[in-house]
Amino acid sequence: MIAFLWAEDADGIIGRNGRLPWHLPDDLHYFRELTEGQIVVMGRKTFEGLKRPLPDRTNIVLTHQVDYEAPDDVIVYHDAPAVIAYAETKPDQNLIIIGGANLFASFTGIPDVLYRTKLAGHFEGDTHMLPIDYSQYALTKSTAVTNPDPQLTHTFEVWTRK
Repeated sequence: MIAFLWAEDADGIIGRNGRLPWHLPDDLHYFRELTEGQIVVMGRKTFEGLKRPLPDRTNIVLTHQVDYEAPDDVIVYHDAPAVIAYAETKPDQNLIIIGGANLFASFTGIPDVLYRTKLAGHFEGDTHMLPIDYSQYALTKSTAVTNPDPQLTHTFEVWTRK
């Protein structure tokens, strides 16, 4: 299974200066639940923002920099088909694309599942999620979570390809 996993605000903002524009602990917990034991794919800038590989996951960095050096426990690929080919050799693990925006664009039209956290608030940011054709997906789960800060009220959504 190939999935996108991201959080966005009411305007589709997903980042600001290479980081999330909000701090939402239960979304981080949700992220961990979905990704532990799986293959996570991120772009170079996203990986460098993390500062280290995510524990208990197979970490893949997709970059156009052919000479990019990553830690020994990180796999580096230079195109999406190579990532998919690798994932096909690991049928017991899901392939979860975690961003950034350029990486999502590299896998447009491919995901079987979309895991979207939709925040009610409006945040300042410089990175938007790419447009997704939701007519190709069915909303199969939606869990609303209220927060004392209305900006941080959010919904965990799972969209499955029709």
